[in-house]
Amino acid sequence: MTSAHGTSALPLPRPAEEPRTANPSGRTAPGNEARAAPSSAPPSEAFGPVMMSMPAKILAFATMSLGMFIALLDIQIVSASLRDIGGGLSAGADETVWVQTSYLIAEIIVIPLSGWLSRVMSTRWLFAASAAGFTVTSLLCGMAWNIQSMIAFRALQGFLGGSMIPLVFTTAFAFFAGPQRVIAAAVVGGIASLAPTLGPTVGGWITDNFSWHWLFFVNLVPGLFVTIAVPLLVKIDKPDLSLLRGADYLGIVLLALSLGCLEYTLEEGPRWDWLADDTIRATAWTAGIAGIAFLWRSLTYAQPVVDLRALKDRNFALGCFFSFVTGIGIFATIYLTPLFLGRVRGFSALEIGLAVFSTGLFQLTAIPIYAFFANRVDLRWLMMFGLACFALSMWQFSPITHDWGSAQLLLPQALRGFAQQFAVAPTVTLTLGGLPPARLRLASGLFNLMRNLGGAIGIAVCATILNDRTNLHFLRLTEHLNVGNEAMNATLQGMVQRMTQWGYDMADAQTVALRQLWALAFREAQTLTFGDVFLVIMGCFVIATAMVPLMKKVVPPKAPPADAH
Repeated sequence: MTSAHGTSALPLPRPAEEPRTANPSGRTAPGNEARAAPSSAPPSEAFGPVMMSMPAKILAFATMSLGMFIALLDIQIVSASLRDIGGGLSAGADETVWVQTSYLIAEIIVIPLSGWLSRVMSTRWLFAASAAGFTVTSLLCGMAWNIQSMIAFRALQGFLGGSMIPLVFTTAFAFFAGPQRVIAAAVVGGIASLAPTLGPTVGGWITDNFSWHWLFFVNLVPGLFVTIAVPLLVKIDKPDLSLLRGADYLGIVLLALSLGCLEYTLEEGPRWDWLADDTIRATAWTAGIAGIAFLWRSLTYAQPVVDLRALKDRNFALGCFFSFVTGIGIFATIYLTPLFLGRVRGFSALEIGLAVFSTGLFQLTAIPIYAFFANRVDLRWLMMFGLACFALSMWQFSPITHDWGSAQLLLPQALRGFAQQFAVAPTVTLTLGGLPPARLRLASGLFNLMRNLGGAIGIAVCATILNDRTNLHFLRLTEHLNVGNEAMNATLQGMVQRMTQWGYDMADAQTVALRQLWALAFREAQTLTFGDVFLVIMGCFVIATAMVPLMKKVVPPKAPPADAH
């Protein structure tokens, strides 16, 4: 049931009771006139989660979780295969990076809008349309004929599929209560951090065994299943097309403009020296001005598309901060580890995928362990444990050397995978579990947006640090590479001797040896910088861990209230 302001009817009222709409004007909401009196509708016409059996809820929730998984998987599924995609489409590295960037920009725009869209279209029809659009655009991505078409189709894929992510969060709280809600939140939190982590592994394996086209074709079967199954299984709310009248369309434009320009600035800034580039400077100013205008609009408009007033709730505000930090940790480490293995170790896409696979494996093992403790221990302490373990894993990454591979990365990645489950899942419950159903969907979009923003900002900062600190470490290393360095002289002489044995004349042998020495120094500078970045991420999680006690304890309701609407 939906009020004039689109308040979602999660559980329906009992037939003997008279529902009241959450309408501040005092008028009966359109479409509710017939329901002002006690309902005499037959049970077969009842609609809503309270009328669904528990097996039906579990099946519907699992189907939606599958859609969320493939949408999140596609964020990183191309990360280990960009070189193959660029080669197949005859594109350079500067163009190919947009295969991932365009998806992120489009997805980050639609996620905060999903709450309003779900009130207009209903949860099941928005989710079905999102899954259908994601499936069709996945097919188009696999059939792309040049880099321009690929970038356009990836942007559409991210925009059309992005709504599936926050809808699963709100559905978990609509379907389940009590201990079941904690387990559902554990599943949602696990998927939110597991799917991007598995992206490079799955993508590397597919590219190595088939071709890059199958990075997108693999979505067709699950996408088609979700498109068909969700309308049949999911019964949460009904469409309210009246919300299209008086909607904050200016706010939507300002939000899209701000987030789109911000994501572009963060993605391209490290490559173009930030504000030294005219385009980056223009997009940064646009993002800032549009963002300020959007904040003012959302706080003054009667029906905003994003519920910023939810930030008045302490748990929700802190939860958004923790979501932001976990986004930094999850996405930045997914970015850094494959980058290190590719640049320093020269690993192939499959080798990179196999090397990072341990993170996802250990997160899967953590899900039942977390579910056991979640109903017995205060979730705040579980979240503190998870954030602290994430910080510890970053500390274990920091002494990284140029010869680290799968074996050396196993322990830090195992701890990170275990920590992700304990950091993300309780954050979901503590942040969204205390909000009334009427505000849950709008707030869920903001909560998920903060995770993606954390990832975007984290990656941009890491890329900047990698660039600046690599130069600094390289200069410091080269200060010691002079004629007075006996070890360097011995290394150069050995290189020259090998070159002359291979047929080089003395001058060419010396030139090649100097180039190799430069490459060795640069490799070590890069490696030292990766260690620096992991320490920066560790600092973020130390701060987050210290802030957990500020959150209030949330006690999930034992059962859905019968008169909630």
